[in-house]
Amino acid sequence: MRETGDGPELLFIKRAEKEGDPWSGHMAFPGGHRDPEDESLRAAAERETMEEIGLDLGGADYLGPLNHQSAQPRGRVLDMLIAPHAFQIDGNPSFNPNYEVDEVVWTRLSPMARNEIHDTETKPLMGKPTTFNGYRLERGHFVWGLTYRIVKTFFSTLDPDWEPPLEIE
Repeated sequence: MRETGDGPELLFIKRAEKEGDPWSGHMAFPGGHRDPEDESLRAAAERETMEEIGLDLGGADYLGPLNHQSAQPRGRVLDMLIAPHAFQIDGNPSFNPNYEVDEVVWTRLSPMARNEIHDTETKPLMGKPTTFNGYRLERGHFVWGLTYRIVKTFFSTLDPDWEPPLEIE
């Protein structure tokens, strides 16, 4: 997250297209697996962010961990927990995305928090068209699934009285 003249913004990445990757082309946050040399999940988040987009979080304000999320690609529950960590940075850093990242996208926090950009998109799930809820960012990017759940957890952590969007079926 960063503060701008127009209010806070969240950083997303658009994952590169990759055969066999259940999250290929999705909007996400930088991240990955904890390596044995990572002293903590926070350290893994910092390392993965540096590797994926070239952003050093060493000088960032660490806001803390969010609730863990279970991974459920294409409707399958995996034996994998996602441990999000939130940071706040200053300024307008440049990025050096690696092969895993197609694009780095900043988006204003307030339209999401006010559910103004809540939308749906139909995607195939187990061979059937399925409608998913999410946030429609500028340039048409759609935040859904795991990343959508993390964003909603972030908002409810910031404000326990936050009202999530009405889910559209």
